[in-house]
Amino acid sequence: MRNDSDLLLRASDISIIFGGLRAVSNFSCELYKGELVGLIGPNGAGKTTVFNMLSGIYTPTEGDITFWDKKGAVHMVGKMQPYQLNKIGISRTFQNIRLFNNLSVEDNVRIALHSQRKVTPLDVLFRTPRFRKDEQFMTEKTDQLLSIFHISDKKNELAKNLPYGEQRKLEIVRALAANPSLLLLDEPAAGMNPQETEELMKLISFIRKEFNLTILLIEHDMHLVMGICERLIVLDYGRIIAAGLPEEIQKDPAVIKAYLGEEAVINA
Repeated sequence: MRNDSDLLLRASDISIIFGGLRAVSNFSCELYKGELVGLIGPNGAGKTTVFNMLSGIYTPTEGDITFWDKKGAVHMVGKMQPYQLNKIGISRTFQNIRLFNNLSVEDNVRIALHSQRKVTPLDVLFRTPRFRKDEQFMTEKTDQLLSIFHISDKKNELAKNLPYGEQRKLEIVRALAANPSLLLLDEPAAGMNPQETEELMKLISFIRKEFNLTILLIEHDMHLVMGICERLIVLDYGRIIAAGLPEEIQKDPAVIKAYLGEEAVINA
């Protein structure tokens, strides 16, 4: 039984309608501190739409999203903007990598640290001790994050020149730089080969513990999902069709039908 004091985010019957089409209907979930939860389902099931509502890109047509920040303050996040959610502790990556391609690896991370800066425009103009201390913090934090992901030696390269797998890593680094308590990973293994995926599994488990994070991830790679997620939520046609432990989800007839069709259930 989970303790309510460990509750981090609650989505209560959130739905979104686009021009009469109900893309997600009555989605509800609770995320607790330190959890690693997978959101899975066939293509077009509404997974990224859920992420877009949780991260402020879309405003739910119906329902509420409640988030408890690191200080215990309660936020109704359904109508907040992405930059506001970033400040209270919700960060995300994207299915299609969104880096500042023509900036260096280092600058991509430093940009994400700006929400933690304490300086004023006057500090910057006059290069005050507070500005110098702040710059030192940003440099050290950037180096620390890049080192964890083994891309420190690439910090002066343009982001667009990184191999695909390292671009994926950089996007996660940038999300972590915002010091989140909830990290939303949208298909982090997309386009990766089996070896890269295996490394990513270990990395996600590591950063969850190292940064004391709650992680919600969308992923089609079932080896990754079953290997690291503690529980799963399954979407189909914008509705939750199953939720539970990975071993339970694997055997659920509704999940088998959604992924493999009615015949697979009959033959199971």
